[in-house]
Amino acid sequence: MEELKTAEVVLRNKNYLAEAKTRNHFLTMDQSVAAGGDDSGATPVEYLLTAIGGCVSMTLRTYAELRGWDIGEITVNVTQHQDENGTYLTEEIAFEKEITAEQRKKLMVFAGKCPVAKMVKGETRIVSSIL
Repeated sequence: MEELKTAEVVLRNKNYLAEAKTRNHFLTMDQSVAAGGDDSGATPVEYLLTAIGGCVSMTLRTYAELRGWDIGEITVNVTQHQDENGTYLTEEIAFEKEITAEQRKKLMVFAGKCPVAKMVKGETRIVSSIL
């Protein structure tokens, strides 16, 4: 059975500064000054974009290592966009080493298997309650 993952976020009485704890790690979130915050940390959206990029790169590293492919450093740029159809994300993936067309095709398939990307695509239910 996979370990349960949790994060606790506390928003103090100071604008939008939020402190989060997950396992033994602490994160700070805030809004930009223009949005009413003090810019004391990344925004929740920036953390989400970072989580997607981190998950995609780790998923691709795992897939490549299982196949013995030396693809070198993996860079994933995730950007939020807004147009007349709403909000969407783009993901640009680059590898330090040259990859073949076949590797490119397989790596694209596995990039979409990242658990965080699957959550964002709506494949995970969220059950909320007020205590």
